[in-house]
Amino acid sequence: MSPLLANLYLDPLDKQMVEQGYQMVRYADDMVVLCRSREEAEAALGLLREWVVAHGLTLHPEKTRVVDASQRGGFDFLGYHFERGMRWASARSVKQFRTAIRTKTRRTSGQSLATIVAEVNPIVRGWFGYFKHSHKTTFRPLDQWVRMRLRSILRRRHGDKGRGRGRDHQRWPNAYFAEQRLFTMTAASAAARQSR
Repeated sequence: MSPLLANLYLDPLDKQMVEQGYQMVRYADDMVVLCRSREEAEAALGLLREWVVAHGLTLHPEKTRVVDASQRGGFDFLGYHFERGMRWASARSVKQFRTAIRTKTRRTSGQSLATIVAEVNPIVRGWFGYFKHSHKTTFRPLDQWVRMRLRSILRRRHGDKGRGRGRDHQRWPNAYFAEQRLFTMTAASAAARQSR
């Protein structure tokens, strides 16, 4: 309900920004105004502040800022991080992904590997579906981390302690997880780039 109300309430702001010649991207109450110079950005921010105050709202003091997205630092918007002309999943989004995978890949899990993979795949596939526009280097480390979690389960079942590492890569190579039908974002990203 909240995004719907925000869209209804902020629709006049969208129209005013267009009338003033600004390009604004907004989802609910999160927005980015695209500008060609710092001066233009400062003017847009002034216009936003005026509109917000006149309508009894406030801008978030930490999130509201002027950023040069062509430089280091960038900004986060809707789960993505934008910086130096590139985009990738924000640190918060990656943390949420890892937390979701951890809940399905506990070393003490008594489920079969096939069942675990079947529970992990929708999370990985869904995350990739949203973040598929990320820079291609985003996916390999996360795929490796997911396989490490699965190797850790297998390692424990073979009486070893700790995380999957070292010779575990020979015991259960990447091809083994492919046979188990583990969805990999690296392969999906490569396939998507080829189709373009």
